[in-house]
Amino acid sequence: MAGHSHWAGIKHKKGKADKQRSKIFSKLSKEITVAAKLGDKDPNMNPRLRSAIQSARSANMPKDNIERAIDRSSINTESNFENLRYEGFGPEKVAVIVETLTDNRNRTASNIRNIFQKAGGSLGTQGSASHNFNQLGVIKINKKEISDQRIFELAIDAGANECKTNYDFHEIQCAVNEIFNVQKELEKEIDNFISIEIAWIPLNSVEISREKNEDLINFFETLEDDDDVQNIYSNAKFINKTC
Repeated sequence: MAGHSHWAGIKHKKGKADKQRSKIFSKLSKEITVAAKLGDKDPNMNPRLRSAIQSARSANMPKDNIERAIDRSSINTESNFENLRYEGFGPEKVAVIVETLTDNRNRTASNIRNIFQKAGGSLGTQGSASHNFNQLGVIKINKKEISDQRIFELAIDAGANECKTNYDFHEIQCAVNEIFNVQKELEKEIDNFISIEIAWIPLNSVEISREKNEDLINFFETLEDDDDVQNIYSNAKFINKTC
C-alpha cells in the first residue's frame, strides 16, 4: 500500500511476512467497505469500489474476504471514515505524503506526528511537501497480460499521457480526472489490473545512499504499520541498495 514511490520498489523486493499480509488485507478491506458505503455496491457502477477490489485481488485477498468487506458497508452505518492527507519531511529531508482513511482524525494526526518526530522529521501543513509532486492517475498492469507494443497503442488511444514498461509491469499515467475513462477503455482488452490509483509522482528525487537508507526504510515501515495509513509517497531514490 505504499503507493507510487521508490519506497514501493524497495518494499516489493523485501517481500512481506504473513503478519504484514494480514495488515495489508485489513487496509484493503477498509477501503472496499468505505467505497461500497459511499457508492453503489455493484463494482461496475462504482469506479472506486472496482479499483479497490482489483487491488485486493492483486494482493491475493480471498474472494470471501472481499465479499465480507462489501457486506460490512451495510452493517457499519455508524462509522464515518474520511480520507485525510498529511505532508512533511522525513529523515534525510525527503518529502513525504501520507494518505489515511480514519474514523478519528485526532488519533491519526497524533500518531502520524509522533512517527515523524521520532524519526527526526517534521510534519508540515498541506502544501508543504506536495509541491514536490504531480498528482496523476496511475494504472499498473502485469506484463503477462499484454505486450509492450499493444499496451502502448491502447494507452495512447485511451487518452493517457504516458506509458512505461518496467521489470514486471506496465505503468500508464494520465490526468486525474481521466483515470476512470482510461480504465474503461483498457478494460475492453484487459481483465486484470495490479492497481488503479490517484498517485503522487515526485518531480525530482532525493538520492539516498546505502549507508543512510536504513533510517528512512524504518520510518516508512513504521508509518505503514499504522492502521489508518493507506498510502505513502516520497521523493526518495535509494541507490546502491542490496535489499
